[in-house]
Amino acid sequence: MDFCGIEDGTSKMIKTLSKSLLALFMVSAGILHFVRYDFFLKIVPDYLPFPLEIVYVSGVCEIALGILLLIPRFSPLAAWGIIALLIAVFPANIYAYQHQELIPAPPIIHFLRLPLQGLLILWAYWHTRQNDGVEQRKN
Repeated sequence: MDFCGIEDGTSKMIKTLSKSLLALFMVSAGILHFVRYDFFLKIVPDYLPFPLEIVYVSGVCEIALGILLLIPRFSPLAAWGIIALLIAVFPANIYAYQHQELIPAPPIIHFLRLPLQGLLILWAYWHTRQNDGVEQRKN
């Protein structure tokens, strides 16, 4: 089946571009955990121990999963890992929404971060299949 009525070659190109952008997003976000760790420390819920270590571990995971997403053999597993990571860090988004004074931004920005996490999960889910979701035509 074609993707959105587009020929298979174009569909594969879109899928590859999407995967590359998701990988770049993950690696960039992971690097930011080390460059701007102070930002991420603010949104670690105060009930969790070792906040700095949590920030660093999540950053390492984001970088590793972003890189693994680009390796075809590991892409589906990396996509599932990204989904798991996004679910695991969702409490930080809730915490940031509940404590908006921690990050100066309009309330709508804090609110929109919550459903954005769901969109990121859907984006990663699109890459969980070994064939990248592009079904092969049967002759």
